[in-house]
Amino acid sequence: MDKREMSCDVVIVGCGAAGLYTALSLPEGTRTVMLSKGSFEECDSMLAQGGICVLPEADDYDVYVEDTMRAGHYENRRESVDVLLRSSRSAINDLVALGVDFEREQDGSLAFTREGAHRRPRICYHADVTGREITSKLLERVRELPWVRMFEHLACADLIDEAPAPGESGPATPAACGGVVAVPVSEEESTRKADELGGVASDAVRIRARATVLATGGIGGLYERSTNFPQLTGDACSIAAAHGAQLEHMDYVQIHPTSLYEGPEASGRAFLISESCRGEGAVLLNRAGERFCDELQPRDVVTAAIYRQMELDGMPYVRLSFENVPDDVIRGHFANIYQHCLEAGYDICREPIPVVPAQHYFMGGIHVDLDSATTVPGLYAVGETSCTGVHGKNRLASNSLLEALVFSRRAAYRITTGESLSVEPTGEPPLDGRHRPCGGYRSGIDALARDAVGDDVGKPSGEAEATYPAIDFDGAGGAVEVPPAARKKECAR
Repeated sequence: MDKREMSCDVVIVGCGAAGLYTALSLPEGTRTVMLSKGSFEECDSMLAQGGICVLPEADDYDVYVEDTMRAGHYENRRESVDVLLRSSRSAINDLVALGVDFEREQDGSLAFTREGAHRRPRICYHADVTGREITSKLLERVRELPWVRMFEHLACADLIDEAPAPGESGPATPAACGGVVAVPVSEEESTRKADELGGVASDAVRIRARATVLATGGIGGLYERSTNFPQLTGDACSIAAAHGAQLEHMDYVQIHPTSLYEGPEASGRAFLISESCRGEGAVLLNRAGERFCDELQPRDVVTAAIYRQMELDGMPYVRLSFENVPDDVIRGHFANIYQHCLEAGYDICREPIPVVPAQHYFMGGIHVDLDSATTVPGLYAVGETSCTGVHGKNRLASNSLLEALVFSRRAAYRITTGESLSVEPTGEPPLDGRHRPCGGYRSGIDALARDAVGDDVGKPSGEAEATYPAIDFDGAGGAVEVPPAARKKECAR
């Protein structure tokens, strides 16, 4: 085989929560290649502050559905919302079984916080760095799987078309996806759009796979002010569309109401001030120090109110006051926000901070069904780059990480079995932190979960380690592979 060509069972483009959970949900021994345009840490899943939603009990189902639909202006796909909510408890149990440390009540049960447009607390969290806690634990676990090959600074530049099998072709038969074309990129190049990468043919790597999963995140890198990493430039959408994939609601972009205003000359990624701050009592103030809106309305409503107030005040920001939030909550629950604001010159325990809206999330994307399959055979999309219809026109706070997990697990099951994963009964299973296998095959999570229901669990089998031809990146951009042996040493530290 050519040194610039390799084959695998599944190639996953993106190493955020959705991509990582897909890899963990595939069968043991599935030869998997994962690509990250930047470093593994440069994904928006790492930045999520508020938390991840869960259906706390069956009686909350109707209210949670209505909260999600109302935030989305009732443009949500109702069946996708149903799958999200009924699958949420299994997703949270899996995270706990994989080592994620959520906040707890005194009796040991999960602690819940509240954010805007939620009528009750139903958000699991880890201080104000929930995304980092979840994604770093998923990354550690994937690194323990010897059949997964992981590359940093290797960007997807195109898809590989595969002609329909003989006898299956016709005028309306689309070509199937047979993998990706990837190019090594430096840190500087990683912030460019796919069509601007300028990779030369000699540097490109053709990665052939029977299933391709796009998990490249959102579009914040296209905006002047965004809470996203600059590597997120909507690559998967443009590439998939060029190969016939249907896109949906490309104009549904969420502007978060509160990012820290750090002056007119500030550049780079905007620092998010979590909506859970307002859920715990922080209030928005105008120039005169007066409240001017209901801070717990959906994000688009609050954002519009802030823009109106900025215009009335003739100011480039409004202020957020933590006066009603106890100091121990600020220094505990919001420790990361507190420290960042201190470094910027603001003590949120003593003074309000200037905040301004910033691009934050993308509700549109590549159209997928309930199994995350696109309209191109063999091509799947998960996470923010997909459009499952869960969010409608505006996302309900903390539904994004949950969507990433629920629909990536469904993608893995469909890739493996060709069937749809059955959905749990409402309010099941118990929120006990125990992993429950999907059935039909032994997945990476089955092998790694520290507390699981069933006998088909344990450490990854040494016999499952996959071998691949070496790829020589000498002198080609900044692509780096983390070999399995090094991963195991890192995880042992």
